[in-house]
Order: sequence, then C-alpha cells, then structure tokens
Amino acid sequence: MAWNEPGGNSNNQDPWGGRRGGGGGGGDKKGPPDLDEAFRKLQDSLNGMFGSGKKRGGNGDRNIGKGGGLGLLGVGLAVLAAIWLYNAVYVVDEQEQAVVLRFGKYYETVGPGLNIYFPPIDRKYMENVTRERAYTKQGQMLTEDENIVEVPLTVQYRISNLQDFVLNVDQPEVSLQHATDSALRHVVGSTSMDQVLTEGREQMAVDIRERLQRFLDTYRTGITVTQVNVQSAAAPREVQEAFDDVIRAREDEQRARNQAESYANGVVPEARGQAQRIIEDANGYRDEVIARAKGEADRFTKLVAEYRKAPDVTRQRLYLETMQEVYSNTSKVLVTAKDGQNNLLYLPLDKMVEGSRGNTAAPVSSVSPSVNDAAARAAQDLQQQPPLRSRESR
Repeated sequence: MAWNEPGGNSNNQDPWGGRRGGGGGGGDKKGPPDLDEAFRKLQDSLNGMFGSGKKRGGNGDRNIGKGGGLGLLGVGLAVLAAIWLYNAVYVVDEQEQAVVLRFGKYYETVGPGLNIYFPPIDRKYMENVTRERAYTKQGQMLTEDENIVEVPLTVQYRISNLQDFVLNVDQPEVSLQHATDSALRHVVGSTSMDQVLTEGREQMAVDIRERLQRFLDTYRTGITVTQVNVQSAAAPREVQEAFDDVIRAREDEQRARNQAESYANGVVPEARGQAQRIIEDANGYRDEVIARAKGEADRFTKLVAEYRKAPDVTRQRLYLETMQEVYSNTSKVLVTAKDGQNNLLYLPLDKMVEGSRGNTAAPVSSVSPSVNDAAARAAQDLQQQPPLRSRESR
C-alpha cells in the first residue's frame, strides 16, 4: 500500500518527513501538497474550460466555468504571442541583407545581426548579396552573314542593390534572362560567322557583358553582371560537316600564309643585305676611282713639273717604266741586237710552270732582273741607233 493512499497507516511518514492526517504528534505540521489532488484539480479546471466538466449545480459551479473560459483565452493569446514573436525575430547572416516594407512602402535595409519586424504591418525580403549566381543560355542565332550558329554562354551575376532588386522589378532574374537573350542576339547578329566560331568569342563576351549591364541599369534591377563566358559555338548538326570542311580549309589557308610569311622573312632580309652590299661595293668603287683619278692627276701635275726641269731624263724614265709594265704583263720577251740581227725570243718556262702549278691562267706578272736590265739596255740602244730603212729604200 502506498504511503499516501487513503486508509493507510497514519503513522507512515511521507518522503518529506511529514505525517498524513491530524493524528500523532506531527498533526500541527503542514506537509507538501498531495500530487493526486493537484492533478485532479487541474483536470477539473481543464474540463471546466473546455465545457466538458460535470455540472454540480449552484453558483459556485457557474463561477468555476466562467473562470476556466478566461484561462483558455489567456493561453491562446500567449500561444499567439509566442508564434508572433518567433516570426518577428530573425537573424541576418554576414552575406545577407534584408529589406523591410512597412504598409507596402520601403522602410529600411537591414544589415547582418539580430533584428525584429512587426508582421503583418511589416514585410521583409532577405537575400544573399555576396554569392555569385550563374545563368546559362543556349540557342540558335543568326549571324551578320546570315548563317545560323548555336551559341551557349554562361552569365555570372550578383545582387548589388537589394532595394532595387526587390522593389523595381517584379521578377528581376526573369528580366535578366530576357535581357541576356536580347544582348546575345544583338552581338551575334553584328558579328560574322567566322568570328563567332573562331577567335571572336572573347570580344563577343565583352560586348555582351557591356550591353547586358546597360539593359539592367536601365531597368534598375539591382543586378551586377560580373562575367560572361561564351563557350565554344558550333554550327547546327545538319550542316556540321560542311562547317568542319570550311574550318579545315581556313586552317590550311592560315598555315600556308604562315609558311609564306616565314619564307618572306627569310628571303627579304637576305635580299636587302645583298642590295646593301652592292650599294656599299658601288660606293667603295666610286671612292676608289675618284681617289685614283685624283692621285693620277696629282702625279701628272708633279710629272709635268719634273718634265719641265729635265725633259730627257723624264722621258727616259717614263719609257723604262712603261716597258717594265708592259713586259711584266707578258710571258714572252723579245730581245734585239744593235744591228737588228740575231733577235732573241726569251720564254720564261720557270714562271709558266709555277703558274700552271698554282692553277691560274693569269700571265706572269714579273720577270727576272736580268731580263729587265736587258730590256733597259735594248731600249737605250734603240734610241741611240738611227732608224732602220726599209728594203725598198735600199
């Protein structure tokens, strides 16, 4: 039997050291409340509040039912207040911002931290303003030269002004898609197919980004385009083989052009060098001829002066120098006697053999000193002897 069960031993003490009932020495001490009695009273109160309690008659029972209705109303209000407070208090992260509208009108932009607003009077819109978002677009476009190409691209953007993003445009990201399509078609329509398929993609991406940003600024969407990536464009599958042939032909053309430029870069400088060498040789020859002519003129001027001083000596010297120059350029020497008889033909075989060993066809440039002396004596004898008469004069 439990210690607090009715009819139990009154001497049994409860767990708190008190005694049930009024008997014994501990009857004047108050013990803790009876838990069963407390639960029973709580159940009666709830039954009274929900109208399911037993009717006991009398004014006391009616007062108990009225008080239970007020308690239920208080509990409901408390629950509603808790729900409202739970919805009214919100936390904005470091990467987010929140826009609060009061009675449908812009009120404030809230930064990171713990904040509160007052629904249904206020409405809040919270977005991540630092995260990079991406949008992909692909479709068939008509180029400037009336060819159809498929151009895929990716647009990366972020929210730069949350107030404009929330209030100015109903669906800003849908507007971004429409603006992207318009900018892409405008740029591709102004570009030839060759540029779209080959090296013109980077410039296309720059033009699309600038035009798209102008559209978004005009609409005041609060969106900033950070980057536009134009991926590899391709022709429609129905004509892909023909386009591949065109691309290969273009590559062959570029390769032949590069080879021609390489050949030109090798030949043109060489030709220019040869032309410059010829010019320098011509300039050197001109300077040489001019210098030689000046030297000959100076020599002749000095020779005239010497000839005026001693005509015979100068004449003899000129004759000897001339004969020496003539004999030095020939391989045969003819020596005549004083009486004109017994002419001697001198043939320098040693010089001719040396010339043949040196594989040269040039004549012997000089003769031995004895030959030069003999030539000089022969020249003197010829000047001293009288001129020969012909056979007819005899």
